[in-house]
Amino acid sequence: MKSVQQEVEERSNLTGTNKFELLLFRLGGDAAGAQSELFGINVFKIREIVAMPAITKVAGAPEHVLGVVNLRGQIIQVLDLPSIAGVTPATGLNIMLVTEFARTTQAFAVESVEEIVRLDWSQVMSAEHSAGSGMVTSIARLPAEGDQPSRLAQVLDVETILRDLNPEAEDANIAQAVGSKIRLKEGTTILAADDSVVARSLIERGLEAMGLPFVMTKSGKEAWDHLNAIAAGAEAEGKSVYDKVALVLTDLEMPEMDGFTLTRNIKSSSRFGQLPVVIHSSLSGTTNEEHVKNVRADAYVAKFSAEDLSRTLRGILKQ
Repeated sequence: MKSVQQEVEERSNLTGTNKFELLLFRLGGDAAGAQSELFGINVFKIREIVAMPAITKVAGAPEHVLGVVNLRGQIIQVLDLPSIAGVTPATGLNIMLVTEFARTTQAFAVESVEEIVRLDWSQVMSAEHSAGSGMVTSIARLPAEGDQPSRLAQVLDVETILRDLNPEAEDANIAQAVGSKIRLKEGTTILAADDSVVARSLIERGLEAMGLPFVMTKSGKEAWDHLNAIAAGAEAEGKSVYDKVALVLTDLEMPEMDGFTLTRNIKSSSRFGQLPVVIHSSLSGTTNEEHVKNVRADAYVAKFSAEDLSRTLRGILKQ
């Protein structure tokens, strides 16, 4: 039997192999009693899982906000995830998922927790063009096990959920936050990758306010393929990729290929090795920041602060 320390180390090392762990849970079915679907969230975003405690209702709270709880001295807002998803839990709100990312802590009420599964990011496909709302960023294909057939789990885009609940949270004056325009070497651009619709919108607004030309992609694989295409085009012109791309800005959690793998591919390549890479992610904490160093990223900036992003990009581009 593995020790707790061995399990922690093994889980931490997944980031170097394009793998991750997904916590599976259920929210409930529709009013007609339809099947309760599986949902998932990256384990690295989960701080803890607790039985539903007593919730204090807050006067004038927005829709879908159940109230707050006092968890070991910290007041945490609790969100009704089944209500947000438009489903009804058959047995009630029994479990609270406490999440920590993007500089914030919040809790989500769910009906039940199923299990934790280990997957390769290649098993996760973008859900952007599938039916449904923007709250699902991708679909995970769970392999068959024993008598259990293969299943699909909807991976939630927590950034979009929080943004929809508080649409003015990130609407500060981005142009004022980023400061003066940043000038790139003529003919070069920023290559960016993020699978979240909300994150892409904020990044695009930030880069536009900085005066930076950019190409936006929706996954690590799309960014990697695009980078190789740019390099091939540059070489056909007798130039190098450095004449076309000034910097790569990438998220960590992305279908098909994560940001760690994208960064490692770039930094280990003789073709791209000197290309600056900035990781821009809602996954925070010392473990993730250590992995950022291990894949030789040039910088890490937590989502989403236009001021922090501008400061980081200025520092890297000046070098």
